[in-house]
Amino acid sequence: MTFIKKYFPGASCLIALMLFLSGCATYNDQVLPYYKNVRTGNYAEAEKQLNKNALIQKPRNQLLFLMEKGRISHLNGEYEKSNQYFNGADSLLEKGLTDAGDAAVGVLVNSMSQRYKGEDVEKFMIHYYKALNYIYLGKKEDAIVEARRITLQAQEQGDKFNNKTNRYSNDAFSLMLQGMLYESDGDINNAFISYRNAVEIYQNSPDKTWYGTSIPAGLKLDLIRTAKANGFAAEADQYEKQFGVTYMPIPPSDGGELVVFWENGPAPIKTQVDMYFGLIKNSNGDMFFSDATGGWVIPFNYTGDRRRVNTKSVESLRAAFPKYIPQNPYFTGAVVSNDAVKVPLEKTEDVNEIAIKTLQQRTLSEAGKVLSRLAVKKIAEYTLRESAKSSNGQTNTVLEGLGYGMQLYSLLSEKADTRSWQSLPGSISYARIPLKKGENQISLTLKSANGTDEVKTININGDGKLKFYNYATLR
Repeated sequence: MTFIKKYFPGASCLIALMLFLSGCATYNDQVLPYYKNVRTGNYAEAEKQLNKNALIQKPRNQLLFLMEKGRISHLNGEYEKSNQYFNGADSLLEKGLTDAGDAAVGVLVNSMSQRYKGEDVEKFMIHYYKALNYIYLGKKEDAIVEARRITLQAQEQGDKFNNKTNRYSNDAFSLMLQGMLYESDGDINNAFISYRNAVEIYQNSPDKTWYGTSIPAGLKLDLIRTAKANGFAAEADQYEKQFGVTYMPIPPSDGGELVVFWENGPAPIKTQVDMYFGLIKNSNGDMFFSDATGGWVIPFNYTGDRRRVNTKSVESLRAAFPKYIPQNPYFTGAVVSNDAVKVPLEKTEDVNEIAIKTLQQRTLSEAGKVLSRLAVKKIAEYTLRESAKSSNGQTNTVLEGLGYGMQLYSLLSEKADTRSWQSLPGSISYARIPLKKGENQISLTLKSANGTDEVKTININGDGKLKFYNYATLR
């Protein structure tokens, strides 16, 4: 016993510190070899790293694994294989990834140990890549089905947030894509509706922007053009006045048009931020968590006997929250051109901004659950340690040990969920360019911050239809 009393406290602290430091590694740290290869465009090696990474293949990370595999297969031009993975991800989301057991894991351990359920922007991006895959495979009907599913995803998001306009309950870019898909199928009426819905997202926001983007000039013209094509002259005039533009019809090109999507920069990565809270009680017995600055005041919804809760037991509570860190892209702009015209690409989806803002909103709404879970652990730890003390001065070493064990468990188990779909781009820009009949050579000129240009040349066959092409620069 003397040996244990003399050596156990120091040893336990050392072991706790070692375990704590090893447990602080974020998800990004643990998949870094994969992510580095994605950023440098070495997709074949990235897939190898993905296949041998034990963490992402754990059952709780199945959704992440399927999304990453779908994305890498897409980047490798394996579109059929890509959609097999994305369909698997879709199936998981439709079945639901939360049950009583998974919820209990979140309460007793941490959210990192639960099944990954996907960020809201990630769910919309699945439809984007699936639709492109179907188009490249010549499966237009399946692409149209995916376009319709964008509306279902938006309805699901709307139900989740009670259709609050200041929440990410829809995605303007996804609706633009939906309109383009309908247009490629000759369905001008539904294309108009999709473009109109996308515009309304911008118009309904207080500053007329949507998560870092303004209404693209191309979207304004598409809305007016499809309104006129449907015979909606009054609506077309109304939008011309709203946008301050005069639409000049351009005769359609014999070869059709090409829509170029430029996926630029790496996705933001999640890190862990630690915050410290105390528990306070007012004269009515209501309890609240407050951080050191008083900026956060969150109710403690405790179901036990509140009179027996000693707030001193929760004087310093460390809570771990995830935070997105944006990554600066190498390229800052792009222009698409052919022999006749040169068109700048407009940013239409700022994945960085959406991810950061929606995570902030979710963290604020979920902070109460995180803090309540930690407080219950802290109260149980304090109760055990107090119970170990007796009136005759003797200490119950078993209860005391359990109290310290719970303290160590709380320290080691507190961890933020830093998982995310790492191979997504930081932003998506687009442009339309006319095609001539037959073979077309299209140049995509990428501009870097240091003033140098990089040119990607592609050959597209103009057959009078609307074509699509996406290109990724993820560094």
